[in-house]
Amino acid sequence: MSNRQLDADAILDRAKPVIHQQAHEIHPYGHLVRLPIALAENVCKESVDSLNQLLADTITLRDLYKKHHWQVAGPTFYQLHLLFDKHFDQQSELVDAIAERIQLLGGVSLAMAPDVAETTLIPRPPKGREEVPVQVSRLLHAHEVVLKEARTMARRAAEVGDDGTNDLLVSNIIRTNELQVMPLVHAEDSEQVGPT
Repeated sequence: MSNRQLDADAILDRAKPVIHQQAHEIHPYGHLVRLPIALAENVCKESVDSLNQLLADTITLRDLYKKHHWQVAGPTFYQLHLLFDKHFDQQSELVDAIAERIQLLGGVSLAMAPDVAETTLIPRPPKGREEVPVQVSRLLHAHEVVLKEARTMARRAAEVGDDGTNDLLVSNIIRTNELQVMPLVHAEDSEQVGPT
């Protein structure tokens, strides 16, 4: 075998992915890493716990939008298909913002579907397709859950001096969810009246 062949084999061996690696967690869920952000540890812990609940519910709301985007049917299909996808994208941005805030506070964010499913307060829909009024009703209820949580959390964050969390909750979570409710209310009205 030539040196060239040996060099190529060595290069290819280094390029192969190393799979099935195991290691201990470097930051267990539920524990904080202290960061120099001028907030007391108990404040960070309270905000992380609250934000993880909100994260689970926002992920669930986001996924409801995608489910309904895929499964919507009827005379308003096209408009709702586009609306649900637009709202899904906006909720995805909120999911990312909440998870990043949790990390900034020194916590670990929920990330996997089973963890979200056991944490969320939003009722699980059936796997099958539902009528549009039911889809819209589910979305409105999910928004209400998120908004109620976010308002309570925003007030508490302001009380304890966590201005960054308060700002995220008010400027992003509450405003986006309120703006998403209005077209759903109108969609629900048009579905109840029936096609014209």
